[in-house]
Amino acid sequence: MKNFIFISPNFPANYWMFCRELKKNGLNVLGIGDQPYDELTADLKNSLNEYYKVSNLENDDEVYRAVAFFIYKHGRIDWLESNNEYWLERDARLRTDFNITSGFQVSDIPHIKYKSQMKAFYAAAGIPTARYHMVDTLANCLEFASQVNYPVVAKPDNGVGASHTFKIENSDQMGQFFSLKWPDTSYIMEEFVDGEVNSYDAIIDSKGQPMFETGNITPMSIMDIVNKNDNSIFYILKHLPDDTRKAGRATVKSFGVKSRFVHFEFFRLLKDQEGLGKKGDLVALEVNMRPSGGVTPDMIDFAHNTDVYKIWADMIAFDRSTMPAGTSSYCAFAGRRDGKAFALSHADIAEKYRANIKMMERIPDVLSGAMGNQMYVAVFQSREEMDEFYNDILRCQGPEV
Repeated sequence: MKNFIFISPNFPANYWMFCRELKKNGLNVLGIGDQPYDELTADLKNSLNEYYKVSNLENDDEVYRAVAFFIYKHGRIDWLESNNEYWLERDARLRTDFNITSGFQVSDIPHIKYKSQMKAFYAAAGIPTARYHMVDTLANCLEFASQVNYPVVAKPDNGVGASHTFKIENSDQMGQFFSLKWPDTSYIMEEFVDGEVNSYDAIIDSKGQPMFETGNITPMSIMDIVNKNDNSIFYILKHLPDDTRKAGRATVKSFGVKSRFVHFEFFRLLKDQEGLGKKGDLVALEVNMRPSGGVTPDMIDFAHNTDVYKIWADMIAFDRSTMPAGTSSYCAFAGRRDGKAFALSHADIAEKYRANIKMMERIPDVLSGAMGNQMYVAVFQSREEMDEFYNDILRCQGPEV
């Protein structure tokens, strides 16, 4: 029996389903987390063979000892994974320390986590990226902005989501950025790309071949959602465009991805941009070597009548899957922000879209910055139906309260 250690199986809340499918496939599923066992959901408890509680997942020594204990008790560990951006570096350190070869090692981390180092791999794949400058002095950053023109975007080179990202419109704001940026963090500054974020989401087998592919579109900038405390929307595509599929597969090959669930982000240009391409072309944004966040795996299932938790677990256990995709639809996510005077109430939305809605839940506070506070997930056969849903969800009747 293969031993699989799942780091933080309780968060996000839907990740117990990865464990469920691993256990169904005959793996010995061992969880490490900081939530007391008695507080785990019954579903998660039933999906684990054993659970080791640490006082804090941030404590490297405790997690290291937990892995060592499982090795002592169960023998060699075949897989170790969290499927979580926050723990990717920790996962790699543990694999390297314990000679777990099925996954990224410490030496792989720079080019999959540092935005500046991703660019060479995109170039090898023939996909353009924004011009950039590593933040050093105010004078040099002002010079870079004069070369590429304002606005420019500055963000941590090794960052998660849109945390501490700045859109800088002029020299005064450049000075403000230098007073606000984290002093001990390396920042990358890039020319602004006027584009809509399109993703390539796939489960890749051990030979680097896709077992399942889809994608989503985020019409609103995550950076603006976070910085402006705005609502959030994105949707799973009914059909993945050919150019996104081609770019995604080229990126998989360039980065040497094997045996992973991936979420790659591209800009689709909204206008011609010198050095990058014509309106409608794809420009690389960043790679994420894990599933798209939050409830996106569930949305993919809703959109394509499939089960990506099973496909991923089949990839781990058998390196193949017989799980088909069914009839495809659009699957829309809308995250409404508390404190806005929406024209339709929660009850109104629930009633009007009761035949379409798959999920209606409060969003955990830790995710609310990028996703809003109250989410609605619904499926639609046409783009027109989905657009009406978004209009109803986001329309306000007056000023914010």
